[in-house]
Amino acid sequence: MLPQDFLYQLKAANPIEQVMGSYVRLIRAGSVYKCNCPFHSEKTPSCVVYAQSQDQHFYCFGCHVGGDVITFIMKIENVGYMDAVQTLADRAGLTVPRDNSDNGEARRRMRLLELNREAARYYYKMLTGPDKRGLAYLKGRALTPETIKKFGLGYAGEGWDGLAGAMQQKGFTEDELVAANLCMRGKNDRLRDRFHSRVMFPIFDQRGSVIAFGGRTLEPDGKPKYLNSTDTAVYNKRRHLYNINIAAKTQSKRVILAEGYMDVISICQGGFSNVIASLGTALTVEQCRLLQQHGFEEVIIAYDDDFAGRDATMRSLKSIRAVGLRAFRLLLHDAKDPDEYIKKFGAGRFRILLEEAPDAIEFELSQAKAGTDTDTEGGTVQALQNAVQVLAEIENDLEREVYLSRTAAEYGISQDILKAQVEQAIKRKQKTQKQEQWRALTNAPMLPDPVAPDAAGKMRYYKAEELILAYLFRFPDELPLVEQIIPPEEFVTDLHRRIYRHLAGKLHEGYPFSISLFSGDFTPDEMGRITGIEAEYSMLREFSEKSVRDCAAILREEIINAQDADRLGDDDWSAQMEQLRRKKLST
Repeated sequence: MLPQDFLYQLKAANPIEQVMGSYVRLIRAGSVYKCNCPFHSEKTPSCVVYAQSQDQHFYCFGCHVGGDVITFIMKIENVGYMDAVQTLADRAGLTVPRDNSDNGEARRRMRLLELNREAARYYYKMLTGPDKRGLAYLKGRALTPETIKKFGLGYAGEGWDGLAGAMQQKGFTEDELVAANLCMRGKNDRLRDRFHSRVMFPIFDQRGSVIAFGGRTLEPDGKPKYLNSTDTAVYNKRRHLYNINIAAKTQSKRVILAEGYMDVISICQGGFSNVIASLGTALTVEQCRLLQQHGFEEVIIAYDDDFAGRDATMRSLKSIRAVGLRAFRLLLHDAKDPDEYIKKFGAGRFRILLEEAPDAIEFELSQAKAGTDTDTEGGTVQALQNAVQVLAEIENDLEREVYLSRTAAEYGISQDILKAQVEQAIKRKQKTQKQEQWRALTNAPMLPDPVAPDAAGKMRYYKAEELILAYLFRFPDELPLVEQIIPPEEFVTDLHRRIYRHLAGKLHEGYPFSISLFSGDFTPDEMGRITGIEAEYSMLREFSEKSVRDCAAILREEIINAQDADRLGDDDWSAQMEQLRRKKLST
C-alpha cells in the first residue's frame, strides 16, 4: 500500500468539499455540506459531505454510496484506486510514491491506454498508405488535412490481422489486444482485428487519452454502418462523450449535442468547438453529469429531424432534466443535419440558428401532435392528453404556467380546465413515484446483496456486527476489550469480518482511526458500507460496552445454531447452550 503519510498529505491538499464542489453544487448546512447525489437521480439532497470532520468523507443516505475523497474520484470518474490517487496528486502537484501492491490494476490500465495510443497511430498511418479509400471518403466529406489530424482520424484496411501483427511487434500481447477490444479470437483461437475496411474515429477522454474507437464502414451494404468499441477497463460508453476533451476547453456554458462523429467534426471544423456526441446511445444521466462537471449549463440538441432523431431527442431530454441542465432543440431548415446545413448556408447562419434555438419544451409540445389528426375531435383530445404529460414534467411553476397558457390558446380550450388536467397528472406521477419507492424499499431485503451476499437471511446478526464495528469506529482505543469480547473470527458475514480484521491490524500498527484506513483495500461499494456505518450510527448516544456484549451474544447464538447437531453429543450440546446462557446472564 501507499505510505499513510503520503495519503494524509494527498487528502490535505485535496479538501473533499473543493474536489466534490467541482462536480456537484454543494450547499452548506451547519457543519456539513449537502448536495444532490451524483450517483443516483434525486431532487432532494441526500448526500452529506463531512468537510469539517478530521476524517473528511461523504455519504449518501439515499443510495448508500460513500467514502473518502479517493473513493469519490473512483466512483465519479469510473477509475481504479491508483488512477484516482494519480488524479488527485496531479491536481495538487504531488508525486505518487512507487507502489508495488496494487495487484497490477494500474499497470493493466496503463498498458491498455498505451495500446490504444499505438493503435490510433497505426490507423492514422494507414490512412495515407497504399489503400486510399479511407482518405478519399474523408476528403469527400470536405474535411481538411488539419481537421483529420486534429481528430486523429484513421483507416483500418481490408486485412483481418494487420493491427494485431503490428501491435504484437511493439510488444503487446494477444490478451491485451482482446482486453482493449481491438481484436477478437476466431476459429482455432486465431486472433483477428475487430475493425477492417472502416474509417476510424479515436475516442478520447477529458485528459486526452485514447480510450476507444468507432469505425464507419466503407462497404455500400456494410453492416453495421458504425461499429464501436465495447466497454473495457478504460472505457464505459455511458460515462464518456465524443470530443469532450476539446469541448471542455471552450469555457462555454452551452454545449451542442450532435448525433454522431461526423456531425461533431463538421460542426467543429465550422468554428464551433463546444460540440459533443453520445456514444451509440441516447444521452445518459452519467454523461450529463460529466457535462456539469465541465461547467456546461445548457444543451442544444442538434439531432437529425427524422423519426430516429426525434426519438433520441425525447430520450435524451429525460437525462438532461434529471440532472438540472436546460435543454434547447436546434431547428434545421432545408438541411437534414448540421453538416449539410453548414455546407449549404455557412457557419454564420448556423450560429444564428444556435442563438435562436427554442426551449426543448416547445419541441416536446409540437411532438404531442405527432400521429394525431387535430382536424378531428378525437385527434385533438389525444394531442391534448400528450401535451398534458409534457406540461406535468415542467418543474418550475412559473415556466409551466407560461406554456400552459400558450397551449390552451393554441387548442382553444379553457386554461382552467387544462390546468386541472395537468395538476391531476402531477399527482398521479407523484403517487407512482411513491409507490415505486415503497416497492423498492419493501423488496430490498428479498434481493441478493452484491456487497454482502452472505448476509441474506441473517439481518439480525448483520446489524449486530454493524453496531460492534460502529463502537470500534467511535472508540478505537477499546479494541483490546472488543477483541476479548468477540474476535473477528466469530463474525458471521465475510464483509464485516474483513472490516474488523483490517481495522484491528491498522490500529495495532499505531494508526489513528480514519475512514481512509480502508481506502485502497476495499471496493468503492464496500467503502460505501463502511462510511454508512460511521454516518448512520454517528447520532447514537446510548453506546456502551454492554451494547457490544449484547451483540456478541447474538452472534454466538448464530455460531451455535450453525453447528451440526448430529456431530455433537447431548452433553456437548447442553454445555454449549449453558455457556451461552451464562454469557447472556452476565451482561
